[in-house]
Amino acid sequence: MSESPQPDPNTIKITLDDLEAITLPSPAAIATTSTSGTSIYGTINDMPDDPTLPAEKPSIWLQGWLYLGSAGLLGALAGWGICEHAFVDNGTGAKTWGNIWLLPLIVALMCVAFGIAESLVERSARKGLIRVAIALPLGIVFGFIFDFIANLIYNIGLGILGAAGVQSFHNPAVWLVRGIAWMAFGAAGGLVYGIIGKSGRKAGYGALGGALGALLGGAIFDPIAFLMERHSAHGAAHSAAPSRAIGFALLGMATGIAMGLVESALKDRWLYVTAGPLAGKQFILYKPVTTLGSNQQADIYLFKDAEILPAHATLLLKGSRIHVVPTGTVYVGGSPIRGTHVLQSGSILRIGRYGFRYQEKQR
Repeated sequence: MSESPQPDPNTIKITLDDLEAITLPSPAAIATTSTSGTSIYGTINDMPDDPTLPAEKPSIWLQGWLYLGSAGLLGALAGWGICEHAFVDNGTGAKTWGNIWLLPLIVALMCVAFGIAESLVERSARKGLIRVAIALPLGIVFGFIFDFIANLIYNIGLGILGAAGVQSFHNPAVWLVRGIAWMAFGAAGGLVYGIIGKSGRKAGYGALGGALGALLGGAIFDPIAFLMERHSAHGAAHSAAPSRAIGFALLGMATGIAMGLVESALKDRWLYVTAGPLAGKQFILYKPVTTLGSNQQADIYLFKDAEILPAHATLLLKGSRIHVVPTGTVYVGGSPIRGTHVLQSGSILRIGRYGFRYQEKQR
């Protein structure tokens, strides 16, 4: 008879009692390690798209319509404030430098304010200086050119209304004519905004948005003046200056808000910042080549992170697809990429402390 096999003394035996004694760690104790070696703790349920980044509340001040609207308001008020004391409003046709420069300077300072606002949001003083240096002279030139165009449109419109029997400036048709004429000022501001952004498409969207905003601002300019005249205790002469201030401020604000809304509505592809100091900001990808890095001259400037290289990554538009070309460490979907990677709509990127969600407009 053969002998039964003897048990191996080195065999590890696990009983049911041993299995029941095992306890799993709580999800709240899960930790991940960032590239800097710092552990980041959190639960599975409250993790953002990239579990290595903490969720951050987006700032409303990074919305384009809001900061461009605020900039337009301040720029228009600044132009009015410089020229108002020299402005002649006596109906005699006499003009001083205040009359000549009022609208062109308002346009120029709106352009400057748009550039400064964009630079403040992106935290790049160097970009701000460059944009101001470009926007101020361009704004002045465009301001005078479009002032001539606006006056031509306005006088033609008044002539048509006069031939139709409209004799009063209290007629809403006159308000509409002013709005149509002042579309030229908004278009000028939008064009300069796109030029300093180095994008023809951005200039086109800016001109369209600026024209729509200025149409609204121009159309309500006269009603505001008439309303203030009616409620002024000192008569129309004393109410003219503040009514102009309010009217031009609303013109600038409406122009900036419309530029931001139109640009956002017509965008094709963009990066939305989900984590980091710029959380809530969207970067519309207009250009064939978009650079990301810690250099202030980068198209998307990523600041306050020592791990980010001056030229950390490049986004290339090839056909209808966006390709990521990493120089430093770039994570897509939580995994580092080693070479060129094609993004899909909804792709999650991480560069240092910054998280991004890439989006494309559905066609």
